[in-house]
Amino acid sequence: MRFLITAGPTREPIDPVRFISNRSSGKMGFAIASAALEAGHEVMLVTGPVCLAPPVGAQVVRVITGDEMFDAVQSRLAEADFLVMCAAVADFKPAEYSKNKIKKRNAPRAIALVPARDILSSLVHPKKKITIAGFAAETESLAENAQKKLREKRCDVIVGNDVSRMDTGLESDDNELVLFFRNGETIAMPRENKLVLARKLVKIFAQLAEKS
Repeated sequence: MRFLITAGPTREPIDPVRFISNRSSGKMGFAIASAALEAGHEVMLVTGPVCLAPPVGAQVVRVITGDEMFDAVQSRLAEADFLVMCAAVADFKPAEYSKNKIKKRNAPRAIALVPARDILSSLVHPKKKITIAGFAAETESLAENAQKKLREKRCDVIVGNDVSRMDTGLESDDNELVLFFRNGETIAMPRENKLVLARKLVKIFAQLAEKS
């Protein structure tokens, strides 16, 4: 099976030295890529800026902005059997980009923002069936928000991730997850190391793809 996996944050530039981003480390996406390779699958990994060594054997594509990540995913989607959208793509970007560094004395009191591209909603799907796992990083109402994303974004499963805590999730080596499926089934995954969780996820993903 060929996995197409996104990981890490994206950066939306304000000027040549400043940007909007988030706390995503890329560790969960890289762990899923490693686990998929361990299980004998092929892996295409599209990653935002991270400080991680790429998994040996993965085809790695490095991007910075959300638009670049969309282009990288769209151009490879037809080659994939399973899409794992684990990246924390920026929700907003500056309405205007300054080609020169903004000086303090000229800095605006506020930066106007516009919605960034929603990658999952924007993808043009090929004729072949591709199973899709999305991720929902939430600080409240995890089940409600994850199930809404499951319905609206054409996913087969949503991996819910509570990021309100500092000891799991973003930047941590551990995670605690809840999977939400279209048939209403849920699977809770208690806190464990991200690679351990990733191995379990890959098994579930492979079984899901076989049923699709």
